Amino acid sequence: MPSVVHDSSDASTQTAPNPPASGGRPSILQQPKAVWAVAFASVIAFMGIGLVDPILQPIAEKLHASPSQVSLLFTSYMAVTGVAMLVTGFISSRIGSKRTLQAGLALIVVFSALAGASNTINGIVGFRAGWGLGNALFIATALATIVGAASGGVAEAIILYEAALGIGIATGPLLGGVLGNVSWRGPFFGVAALMAVAFIATSAMLPKTPPSRQHSSLADPFRALGHRGLLTVGITALLYNFGFFTMLAYAPFPLGEATHPITGAIRIGLVFCGWGVCVALSSVFVAPRLQRAVGTMTGICIVLTLFAADLAVIAVYTKNSTVMVVCIVVAGVFIGINNTLITETVMLAAPVERSVASAAYSFVRFGGGAVAPWLAGKLGETINSHVPFWVGAGATLIAVVVLLSGRSVLGHIDRHEPPPHSQAEAEAVTVGDGS
Repeated sequence: MPSVVHDSSDASTQTAPNPPASGGRPSILQQPKAVWAVAFASVIAFMGIGLVDPILQPIAEKLHASPSQVSLLFTSYMAVTGVAMLVTGFISSRIGSKRTLQAGLALIVVFSALAGASNTINGIVGFRAGWGLGNALFIATALATIVGAASGGVAEAIILYEAALGIGIATGPLLGGVLGNVSWRGPFFGVAALMAVAFIATSAMLPKTPPSRQHSSLADPFRALGHRGLLTVGITALLYNFGFFTMLAYAPFPLGEATHPITGAIRIGLVFCGWGVCVALSSVFVAPRLQRAVGTMTGICIVLTLFAADLAVIAVYTKNSTVMVVCIVVAGVFIGINNTLITETVMLAAPVERSVASAAYSFVRFGGGAVAPWLAGKLGETINSHVPFWVGAGATLIAVVVLLSGRSVLGHIDRHEPPPHSQAEAEAVTVGDGS
């Protein structure tokens, strides 16, 4: 699928794609050095998400914190990441993609190390907020860099990005479990060390990227959200993230209280490692096949509905650790497919620069990631452990309704057409095709 979202960054920031072998479409593995450098750094960055999951219970025990207090590690991280997304384009257009990536990685190194050295839950929550700032600078720029530099078009680039995400998410909990078995501080220091490696790799392998000739404005992400298609996808992702982060941030607690409890950093790490493996494999191998079979919009609706059903099963069988483990691992399949399809949709939803689209979309979607962990912990403490998963399932189903409401302005995704440049054009397209 050809890219229809134009990046205004200097041409030197885009690495020329490798020529296709045998005169055909280039292999997804035939990528410029810059793509592999950023993909490697992305793997390390996304390790940070799952790396802390196995130590949520140990942190709560060691620092005498409740589940809702511990869940603030996710809330502060996601909230700051979402808000900071609004300035990523402003910064990267002035200092260049490489320096923005390096700044993000450096911030993660510093704040993850500080979190590991902290002795209070409030201190860790605060340092996770600084970690979120670095995460924002890295994620928005990494996705735009890979999409702009990869061979084969937007679809192949996003598969690479989602594969990096999946590998990072899969290996993060396992490494976090191993390090967390030694000390709850271990995963934080582990992230700092790995991010330092990623910083060195990015510095050595990514070409210099001068600032853009056209500077991005702080208002650009808000203008981008004026496109109904992009706003629709963002709200869909916000609601879906309610389900996603409810499972990620809260599930370790009922797992430890089930009839046959699963406790300990390594055992929790293995559960979420299995989940992450499913995320990685489904994003690369299943998502493209489903997309070809039923289309992007229908594919997203199908997997979100299945994910909502999966969360509903967890809500019913919260006291059964076997059912919970199976559902958590299977959820990785739905999440991997959805991540790939919805990320590609964002890149093609509106006629704006990739980095601006990514920043605007991420600002909206991380709202779900910020609220859901804290809300899940609070609902679990005040009502019971079943309710958070029911809320997550309900929010995910509402996400399907929201996406279906915007099909008229997202129909160009499956028709392989450029996005309409205005609401009037979108309505013209709707009338013209008889939908």
